[in-house]
Amino acid sequence: MKTAVFPGSFDPVTIGHMDLIKRAAVIADRLIIGVLVNSSKTPLCSVDERVDMLKKLTDNINNVEVMSFDGLLVDFVDKTGAQMVIRGIRSSADFEYELPLAQANYKLNCSADTVFLATLPEYSYISSSAVKELIRYKGDIKDIVPDVVYQFLNARFYL
Repeated sequence: MKTAVFPGSFDPVTIGHMDLIKRAAVIADRLIIGVLVNSSKTPLCSVDERVDMLKKLTDNINNVEVMSFDGLLVDFVDKTGAQMVIRGIRSSADFEYELPLAQANYKLNCSADTVFLATLPEYSYISSSAVKELIRYKGDIKDIVPDVVYQFLNARFYL
């Protein structure tokens, strides 16, 4: 059975994330969404909130699990027994950032390869950072986040 980890902050979850999750779930027998606890950043949503939203968003995808982790990705991959790490690539800049990380992760744990999924063109401009910026200035995020996420953020930030 092939297990893959799709790590990220998912702060907040976007429709681009959901597209990648659905596509990755077809590649892997078991897909673990690893929600990163990053103590150096101030998140928009708590880890528990992000995990909760992702569980709601993926409850109809049978082979997907959601859990949080902190520390090194390679340790999380080792803990889950995964053979693949899934990463989304929106642009050449993403590739330039992700490639050295993938190579370093492989050096640290050669039991898991990184698989890059190209973001579909219609989602290539969407990022969690962009969503946060739009929220800050009361911009419209309705079409770039799933409805569950929109309802949560709307209740918190009165969008």
